Amino acid sequence: MAYQPITHSGAWHALQKHHAEISSTPLRDLFSDDPRRQENFSAQAAGIHLDYSKNPVTSATLELFEHLADTANIKRQTSALFNGEVVNLSENRPALHTALRCRKNKPLVIDGVNITTEIADALKQMRHFVSKIQSGQWQGYNGKAIRHIVNIGIGGSYLGPMAVAEALRPYWTHDVQCHFIANIDGSEFTEIVKNLHPENTLFIIASKSFGTQETLKNAIAAKAWYLGKGGEEAHIDKHFVAVSSNILKAKQFGIDEANIFPMWDWVGGRYSLWSPIGLPLALTIGMDNFDRLLDGAHAMDNHFIDAPFKQNLPALMAMLQVWQINFFSAQSQAIIPYDHCLRGLPAHLQQLEMESNGKRVSQTGAPIQHDTGAIIWGGAGSNGQHAYHQLFHQGTHIVPVDFIVPLQSHNPVNDHHDILFANCLSQSRVMMHGKTLAEAESELRSSGHSEQQISQLAPQKVIPGNRSNNILLTDKMTPQVIGALVALYEHKVFCQSVIWDINPFDQWGVELGKQIGDDIGDALSDPQTSITQFDSSTQSLIKKYRAAKNY
Repeated sequence: MAYQPITHSGAWHALQKHHAEISSTPLRDLFSDDPRRQENFSAQAAGIHLDYSKNPVTSATLELFEHLADTANIKRQTSALFNGEVVNLSENRPALHTALRCRKNKPLVIDGVNITTEIADALKQMRHFVSKIQSGQWQGYNGKAIRHIVNIGIGGSYLGPMAVAEALRPYWTHDVQCHFIANIDGSEFTEIVKNLHPENTLFIIASKSFGTQETLKNAIAAKAWYLGKGGEEAHIDKHFVAVSSNILKAKQFGIDEANIFPMWDWVGGRYSLWSPIGLPLALTIGMDNFDRLLDGAHAMDNHFIDAPFKQNLPALMAMLQVWQINFFSAQSQAIIPYDHCLRGLPAHLQQLEMESNGKRVSQTGAPIQHDTGAIIWGGAGSNGQHAYHQLFHQGTHIVPVDFIVPLQSHNPVNDHHDILFANCLSQSRVMMHGKTLAEAESELRSSGHSEQQISQLAPQKVIPGNRSNNILLTDKMTPQVIGALVALYEHKVFCQSVIWDINPFDQWGVELGKQIGDDIGDALSDPQTSITQFDSSTQSLIKKYRAAKNY
């Protein structure tokens, strides 16, 4: 049977027709017409309340969303995901990040192996190790307890653990501090280690292959730093551990096999936070809180499986973004957490969504004729209000926004949180409500401006409104809530991939970049290496680099 894109379906055509009917209706009118709009267009699960009322949707829209989800067979694909079926078709693998946080002791056999047992063993290994570090039982080469953890990884071995570690900083133990090194730029390495001491520092080398270029080079630099600062070769195993599937290479580096934590092919890097990749996080917040993080994610998993569409947070958020991208021509999505500790979350979600759904062909290899994925970006509120929020309100680009905000702060200072929360709500309202030309003229008139001034200034003060945004509200940013929040976005991305019929679990563009990077790296390090295979721009730049190195 020939490939039939979702855009050829009756469900898609019905949404196109509906878009033509609703797109000219101001959001402020939808609110004035329905006093219970917020109640009718909100849902909650696992400690997260989603208010999506400031989107161009009606009850009819939700019916059409559900029809599209049924057409794409999201329920069947969700079952396949959770049951360990091959959903990563290009690499012939399941994607079982959900199994990592499953709190049920239910066997799940993959290639003849009960991975439930393997996961439980890994968690036990982590708990034992974390206990030894936090109690001071694990000691460095001169008998001092470990007080600094440096995680060396990149991509999913860095962004997720770092974002969640920062998000849960209020739960850090005071005796263990965590640092992250990812970039191959020597400046990052230098800045991180300059105030550390080898006798109380532990490095975690996080690399499935133990050969990722950036990670391996930084690991070698860390080993040289350790030895150069007085560390002893015989005690490298006290200061270096690994999260890797390549036990041989990790042992050759000097790491004790007992301190090599597992990674599995059925977990993609950007979904691996819940595995031993989360070890630096567990070392700072403790395994009990790490378990609570898993509990929160598991609660969202259960909600995603069981909740009907109109109450299903991941499905709703997925469809709302499909609505914006494919019907309203939005190209980017902003993530704005009004919580300082969540400032690293946009970067993690950026990788999660753009690496997963940044694809241009279907699962069958057929070219896709519609947009997939969005450019994900953002930062902490309320800083952005004095930077890029201007574009949200009056720019020519449509940028839907997810505002994330807790009712309570871990660090209350005077009335700071009152003001922070008020800012979040005000930005959300202005995006939706806007300001009309008549309202702008009335304001200027009441402040004493002349008619000539009003004619010049009023158009500049108009704010169109009708800019979609969600509010994700929590009581407090606890480990359970953070776990649920990250899992929510994972499932949202998965739902979108099903709608668009793309594989969210591979990343061939990334792989090609690595391959070409290795080839150019060889040419930079060896002036005798031919560069004729490269384009003229690359050749010229390689020559300039060689000249700067005095080759």
